[in-house]
Amino acid sequence: MSDTPTTVPHARSAPHHLVVMGVAGCGKSSLAQAVARQLGWRLHEGDDYHSAENVRKMRAGIALNDEDRAGWLECLGAVLAAEPGVVLTCSALRRAYRDRLRAAAPGLRFAFMGLDQDAARQRVAARPGHIFPVSLVASQFQTLEDPSGETGVLTLDALQPLDLLCRQVCDWLGRPIPQD
Repeated sequence: MSDTPTTVPHARSAPHHLVVMGVAGCGKSSLAQAVARQLGWRLHEGDDYHSAENVRKMRAGIALNDEDRAGWLECLGAVLAAEPGVVLTCSALRRAYRDRLRAAAPGLRFAFMGLDQDAARQRVAARPGHIFPVSLVASQFQTLEDPSGETGVLTLDALQPLDLLCRQVCDWLGRPIPQD
């Protein structure tokens, strides 16, 4: 993969935003970094916007609920609304969460990194010191509402090579969003 930003005509003429989403361990950060670098867009790590209380809960192995996520999603929506051409990492597990983000950034697109629970557990276990423990992976799969089929969502196989995933996303961003 080249370090030279790719020209994505649609994305450049009408900058929009991308959320790289999925459960813990799916590779959101890796893909978001690659896409942001390729397009010359700004990267925001969603985990950086969690409150201290949310971080404390996750480190303690306590799954976040809708109330815990409300303020976090509000912050992420503000990040998206503040500037064009942003790549954001966010689990965006429920449709309601995605809809909140869509309301903040019309035309928002999501790249859904799909993988199974065993692979997610293995990946999370391989990153010691992260705020998200292996014990919470199952709760993410329980919360996940599969976004496949929603407008503006690209479903990816998270086990594919990163350079291939990045190319797929960049190519997809160059196409207009189909109208419902």
